[in-house]
Amino acid sequence: MAKTQDFNSAMKDIMGAFPVDTKAMEDAFKNQATLNEKLSGVALSAAEKSAEISSKWTKDTLAKLNEISKAKAEPADYAKAATDFASANAEVAAENMAAFAEIAKKVQMETVELMMSAGKSMQDDATKAVKKAAEDVTAATQKATAAAK
Repeated sequence: MAKTQDFNSAMKDIMGAFPVDTKAMEDAFKNQATLNEKLSGVALSAAEKSAEISSKWTKDTLAKLNEISKAKAEPADYAKAATDFASANAEVAAENMAAFAEIAKKVQMETVELMMSAGKSMQDDATKAVKKAAEDVTAATQKATAAAK
């Protein structure tokens, strides 16, 4: 009767002949976590600044609305107050939109810098990992060749 081959031990032998560098995986995970932390910091900082601008804009608008809602002596004063409000509101809107654009520009620049830095770091890590893997495979091949003789 034929004996079945134990594939479990065969797989252990195969995997043992080609060692896996888990440190490279750990380093890649740590680098990714660090990059995510920095990107989150950029996004949260931008959100905070945007919220500050929005809050100030709302407060300013409400203060101006308070002025426009006061009783006037003449009907023409209502039209003047509405015109003044619209004019001031348009000016403030332009300023605030420019401030939002500056935040977006800063986020874009910081994100590009982080991605460029991460790309360079990943390239360096990949080069080291490939070099080490090649050395390990060469050593395993030489060991297997020596054992076969």
